[in-house]
Amino acid sequence: MWLGLSDVPACLACGTCCFSLLDTFVKVTGDDHARLAERAEELVSFDGVDAYMRMVDGHCSALRIETRTGTFVCSAYELRPQVCRDLARASGNCLGERDAKSERPLLALRLSRAQHV
Repeated sequence: MWLGLSDVPACLACGTCCFSLLDTFVKVTGDDHARLAERAEELVSFDGVDAYMRMVDGHCSALRIETRTGTFVCSAYELRPQVCRDLARASGNCLGERDAKSERPLLALRLSRAQHV
């Protein structure tokens, strides 16, 4: 079944692409590291000479889960790596992420809400 842009929730209501169990999920290039500037030390981890966005609790460390509103906010959106910039909403890659991992943001939101009770 084909899904159009209107069938895919806004990125801030979704956040699925920010979730992974892999520490090497979001590659950070030299240009990305420079763009992240002072936030790079906080958000980037290294595996040898390769750099990746740091993963925390199964999602990118830049992702903020807004428990009250149920939204997902990239705290480094303007500085985000190119791989994140290239992922277009409702693209094949986006739909693949949603198909494979759509339950992860919901579980994280539920956990976050339980911790703030």
